[in-house]
Amino acid sequence: MTYTSIRPGQVWNDTAGKPIQAHGFSVFYNEKDGLYYWYGENKEKTKGGIFNKVWHWGVRCYTSKDLYNWDDKGLIIPPQPDDLTSPLHPTYCMDRPHIIYCEKTKKYVAWLKIMAGEVSQFMTVMQADDFLGPYEFVHKIYKPLEMDTGDFALHVDEETKKAYIFFERPHFELVTATLSDDYTEVSGEYSEHYKGLLPPYTREAPTYFERNGRKYLFTSGTSGYYPNKSQVCVFDDYHGEYTDLGNPHIGDETNTSFSSQITSVLKVPGKDLYIACADRWMPGKMAMKMSAQVIKGMEKHFKDYKPDYSPKKAEPLPGKLLKHTEKTCKSTYVWLPIEWEGEKPVIRWRDEWRLE
Repeated sequence: MTYTSIRPGQVWNDTAGKPIQAHGFSVFYNEKDGLYYWYGENKEKTKGGIFNKVWHWGVRCYTSKDLYNWDDKGLIIPPQPDDLTSPLHPTYCMDRPHIIYCEKTKKYVAWLKIMAGEVSQFMTVMQADDFLGPYEFVHKIYKPLEMDTGDFALHVDEETKKAYIFFERPHFELVTATLSDDYTEVSGEYSEHYKGLLPPYTREAPTYFERNGRKYLFTSGTSGYYPNKSQVCVFDDYHGEYTDLGNPHIGDETNTSFSSQITSVLKVPGKDLYIACADRWMPGKMAMKMSAQVIKGMEKHFKDYKPDYSPKKAEPLPGKLLKHTEKTCKSTYVWLPIEWEGEKPVIRWRDEWRLE
């Protein structure tokens, strides 16, 4: 099947007719070959159930010239199923891979969020000479600023070439940190934002983009795979004040971000067109119906939660298979164009749309 439009929430197949498996994803545009690279978590083996021990099956990548039809390029960061000491073992929770290019080192640098059972959350950092790999470890277990790390985003400033990471510090604030010159570590410069919020209102899934010199960050609340209401903020300085602009989703009466979670924003080259790209982790109406109940339960559970600001040291992986009941192999995608009301980016539902 050849696509000529984008249909949010519907199953999106690659050019071989198989469902695209790249979740918690980003889209990288390569000026050299004019291709878009859509990469993310491969969930094809994450089928849920009490016996499931697989969270992911590596980072998968697809390429396209038109943003409608995507060729499967396979696993650019494969899992390591025979090594329980590796953060890439499929039983550990590898989430939201992000890849940026460092002009200084001529390397593609990949950061991956890892959760391993009761072991605190950390980052794995890898790099490669080519976007499609092979990637080699720089840091297997890395805690920037000696902090636990949740969902995150990376960005390279076009003018200064400095790079930044925005990450949730579970479960009480958002941290913005400047990266080192080779983009493989933090430099030590950082700032704290959205302080004092507890789940389900802690800000996670940060997604950075900019337009006309202004910087924006989409974030979601914290309610697992159940969708919740998004927020968007604007700022001029990475480490300055972030001004909240409220919910970007217009007409979303369910307060579930149209039953999705934004994971990246793609600016289409040559156009004033920005696309909010999101995962619909749990297709179907039940997720929207259950989300309010889940949020109320989290409010109660985290009512007396005390943020832990103490330094977090790297810890060894548990070295055992973990249970994962979540069924994410059927997850779909919600791509919607961003519109503007003054300086506020807003998103409206469309059953089908074209780039034109």
